[in-house]
Amino acid sequence: MGVSARKVYQKSSSSSSCALCSPLLLTPSRYSPFDRPRRTVVPYHCRSTIVLPAAMGDVEKKSTAYADGTSTYVGEAPPLYDTSKESLLTRLGLTAESFKRAPGTTGGLVTYKEGATDEEIALARADNPMLQQKMKPRHLQMIAVGLFIGSGGALNTGGPLGILLGWIIMGFMLLCTCQAIGEMAIMYPVSGGFYQLTSRFLDPSWAFAMGWNYVLQWAVTLPLEITAAGFVVQYWTDAVPIAGWVAIFWFAIIFINLFGTLGYAEEEFWSSCLKLLVVVMFIFIGIVCNCGGGPSGGDYSSYVGGRYWHDPGMFANGFKGVCSVFVTAAFSFAGTELVGLAASETTNPRRTMPSAIKNTFWRITVIYIVSLTIIGLLVPWNDERLLGGNSDYDANTSPFVIVMDRAGVPGLPHLVNATICISVLSIGLSCVYGGSRVLTSLAETGYAPRVFTYVDKSGRPLYSVIALLLFGPIAFVGAASQEVQGEVFNWLLAISGLATLFTWGSILLCHIRFRRAWQVQGHSTDELPFKAFLGVWGSWIGFILIVLVLTAQFYVAVWPIGGASSPSERASGFFQKYLAAPIVIAFYIVGYAWKRTTPHRAMDIDLDTGRK
Repeated sequence: MGVSARKVYQKSSSSSSCALCSPLLLTPSRYSPFDRPRRTVVPYHCRSTIVLPAAMGDVEKKSTAYADGTSTYVGEAPPLYDTSKESLLTRLGLTAESFKRAPGTTGGLVTYKEGATDEEIALARADNPMLQQKMKPRHLQMIAVGLFIGSGGALNTGGPLGILLGWIIMGFMLLCTCQAIGEMAIMYPVSGGFYQLTSRFLDPSWAFAMGWNYVLQWAVTLPLEITAAGFVVQYWTDAVPIAGWVAIFWFAIIFINLFGTLGYAEEEFWSSCLKLLVVVMFIFIGIVCNCGGGPSGGDYSSYVGGRYWHDPGMFANGFKGVCSVFVTAAFSFAGTELVGLAASETTNPRRTMPSAIKNTFWRITVIYIVSLTIIGLLVPWNDERLLGGNSDYDANTSPFVIVMDRAGVPGLPHLVNATICISVLSIGLSCVYGGSRVLTSLAETGYAPRVFTYVDKSGRPLYSVIALLLFGPIAFVGAASQEVQGEVFNWLLAISGLATLFTWGSILLCHIRFRRAWQVQGHSTDELPFKAFLGVWGSWIGFILIVLVLTAQFYVAVWPIGGASSPSERASGFFQKYLAAPIVIAFYIVGYAWKRTTPHRAMDIDLDTGRK
């Protein structure tokens, strides 16, 4: 069984001695899945933790002292689960035993401060999330390192300078987002990450909308990526029907998910290493080709320089073209926020998370900005093979492959295409990982059926993973014909692309409200274990950028590039570009009608539950 912990909290029966405390007395807490009965929330500066001697067996008691010295018992955390007593195959998720419910948390998340007593450590471990801490520091460094097919379509509609502006603006906004989520996730490494923080710092109704929006975003991205994988493989052969490749990739994702968090983390790490290697190699080859050092039989045997920036030009469709690339850029960056979800599945987030957050700058600079600059110099935006030109959906639409084909370097197009194929598979795994964790957190807080709280002995949120995997067969719908494939691709992208912006906007707004509550309740930023490099101003800048991007996308949706030939075409085009917005609004209406909650005042925000 191990150690279990009974949490004891105290409340004042008279008026509080602190002016900051009185508005918070008798305020219910809804944030910890283990606190079934509600308890009083009192600011951290007005309470202290006392570990009382065990009264019965191995049960340790915890009390929080207040002015009048009274206390209230609230509930028990689950017992610790010692996974070392299980077989290796069970821990890996490869036996029937591994699918049984975990009897308790493993206590692997370090949530206590240096110098803590043995009793305090036991209590902190017992209050861990149910998910197991299997991620290592190297895994966090490589989460969401991606290559992208959609950049070809962005180049076709925005031009070389248009895609650079789009990716730089979205990249800076993402830096602010990652810094914000890093600051909060290190202090609150709770299950569900930013979903739980949205409920705590903003509004439970909005958290309901954001949680289900995030689950839906990844649920529809899974068949989108499986469909894209079919396009990529057709670069080599079309002898196998697209439905065959859909089945192969879907079963591959199912197989890797058998290994749970460790399977996702290891695949993400090694595939990201390959992607980084290929991107760096692509950059060096691109520089050589741009200087005229390509093979004599290719298009880059003479100096290219900025030729394509003059003819056909820097912009493909002027201001509208630049506005149109923002969502594609957001989609290519999607998943970077997963590092915040992973905080509860790594042993010591206070040590490992800061470097993972800081490395975001180098990912954005090297993988996206530099590689897109090379692409813009080597591929004219009116190349017919680009997605959105006269090309159908296939592997040849990737600008990475187009550059290598134009260079005439034997073998390299195949290497790049194989890497893109692995990248697509990696994103498919991220879909299941991110969606299942937030779905589990929704269930823990009562916003989804309780069955999704099930975590097995291998650390998998089993039913949540299955629910996400069941969206994979939607990819078979696109197997009918090339026209249907394109239509399915467009509508899945419509749901998932803009949803990412709402998620990032909520994270930034959470950070703004967190800093406000931190200040109002008498705390100093010196107490924070990790601080966003631009502070709250970075979150304000990022949030304003997201509002501007949503406005720009609305403009393009109403007045599309090239116009619309009929009202039905205009309506279809609008919803393909802005479908995520009404979905988020609908989720919020449902959440508000159900819970009837309003945004929290800064003084009422709980800064203590789950604080590490």
